[in-house]
Amino acid sequence: MAENSILNRLDGLKIKYEEIGQQMTDPEVIGDMKRFVALNKEYRELQPLVEASERYRTAVANLEEAKEILQTEKDEEMREMAKGEVDTLEPKVAQLEEEIKLLLLPADPQDGKNAIIEIRGGTGGDEAAIFAGDLFRMYTKFLDRKGWKYELNSTSEGAAGGFKEVVMKVNAPGAYGVLKYESGVHRVQRVPQTETQGRVHTSAASVAVLPEAEEFDLELNMGDIRKDTFCASGPGGQSVNTTYSAIRLTHIPSGIVVQCQDQKSQLKNFDKALEELRTRLFNLEYQKYLDEIAGMRKTLVSTGDRSAKIRTYNYPQGRVTDHRINYTVYNLPAVMDGDIQGFIDNLQVAENAERLKASEIN
Repeated sequence: MAENSILNRLDGLKIKYEEIGQQMTDPEVIGDMKRFVALNKEYRELQPLVEASERYRTAVANLEEAKEILQTEKDEEMREMAKGEVDTLEPKVAQLEEEIKLLLLPADPQDGKNAIIEIRGGTGGDEAAIFAGDLFRMYTKFLDRKGWKYELNSTSEGAAGGFKEVVMKVNAPGAYGVLKYESGVHRVQRVPQTETQGRVHTSAASVAVLPEAEEFDLELNMGDIRKDTFCASGPGGQSVNTTYSAIRLTHIPSGIVVQCQDQKSQLKNFDKALEELRTRLFNLEYQKYLDEIAGMRKTLVSTGDRSAKIRTYNYPQGRVTDHRINYTVYNLPAVMDGDIQGFIDNLQVAENAERLKASEIN
């Protein structure tokens, strides 16, 4: 029976889960921070599967018991109760099987991490920068709804408002797994503030969502990094503009440059810039993994071309359309106020369906 093969596999994973739990109490493991972090990560990833397997095991046992009563019991009242149990438990077991099949699929190894969000104004001049600012507001509103903390790494303001570029870090475990669907080009259709004839223009801004690299993901050679200091610009008080608190780091082998200027302390700016540099270098390797599965699933946006247009915000019609799954809503003001969970939920459903289909083919 199908459930027997699932139960056999779950038994093995439960044993592994318990073994990892025991290893994590070993003083020798606790003393090896890198190993302890890796085991703790694996333990947390297995926990939802073990919990789901217990619910599944109980449901299967109850279903078998109810079916046995139906076959052997002569009392009509008992048979009627057993039939009701079977009718209730059969769809529950099927639902739990689908849930477990999804949990058994290899997850993106970076899904549980913090996220770095980069928003850049694209084609459209001042209007593109204004739209990038609108997207920044949309995401911060969404993060506020989730109760997730975030902080700015760097900003470059547009001449007419908004941002030429803004980079922020989202401090929430699992943020990348949720926000990765936002990577790509976002297009806006509306009458710009600078338009005198009332004509609708099309502008764009690009969004890149990266998993934040943890300290153990990548070892940095500080000898490969050039550090420059400069005066921060923009709002922040007199000290921001007159002291050399802003930091620019250049990774000489790769040519990657990052900078941070939002803190008054040079040391804090350095730490944040180093975090971002580690993330960018880590993502050079991570992109190779993404490229391997890019052709398999269209909805996992982080695997695809970040220059692809993924979503259109049409102001005259009050419409927002996600082109990857042909999902459209007519509540643009709510979306721009951070109500984007519907898009993420539908993209996750579509991606999970594709992943299950691919696993069955293989």
